[in-house]
Amino acid sequence: MTTPSHILVIDDDTRLRRLLKKYLTDNGFEVSEASNPNEADDLLALFVFDLIIMDIMMPQKNGLDYTKELRERDLQTPILMLTAMGDSSNRITGLENGADDYLPKPFEPRELVLRINNILRRVVALRHSDEVYFGPYTYNLTTGALFQNDMPIALTTAEQELLKALASKAGETISREELGEWLKTDNLRNIDVQITRLRKKLETDIKKPLCIQTVRGQGYLLALK
Repeated sequence: MTTPSHILVIDDDTRLRRLLKKYLTDNGFEVSEASNPNEADDLLALFVFDLIIMDIMMPQKNGLDYTKELRERDLQTPILMLTAMGDSSNRITGLENGADDYLPKPFEPRELVLRINNILRRVVALRHSDEVYFGPYTYNLTTGALFQNDMPIALTTAEQELLKALASKAGETISREELGEWLKTDNLRNIDVQITRLRKKLETDIKKPLCIQTVRGQGYLLALK
């Protein structure tokens, strides 16, 4: 059974929030709601959302500023902004601040669902792309080829398998035990050795790695920045 996409609706208009929650729930989504950015922060600390619906006009902190703040925190969740009809300046600012799409009020609920599904399809397509981008590098999960800009970087078989494991879950922490399964070894010390060798090919300063980061007590992570 497919898990429904979880959407966070942020709007100070209680009536609109409740209407959106009912309509989206009836269309197969899981929905949480927040009346302001502070409530949204509490929910973002508890759940991983697939999409955020953000109203621009909110007291204390508007949706434009909050969207910019979330992107500065490196939150990658797609954001669909609700804007006043004809307010082109806010729509442009919203996109500049990191919004993925906008919908002018008043809107047809069916159009909202169509836009949500379009955004989610784009996200899924990106997640299933064969190529992973990190720093100046491009790694192809299918071919195992690694490029720095347009220059190929030679990898040993072990390095290729290790990078494939990290890239397949880019942005997530992978334990040394799981990496050992990828490399078919029970010697976890060998994992650390291979990590060091791979870092020498990727990092400017292996003592301060930016691409392959150590998550203390948990494992390693391929950072997408």
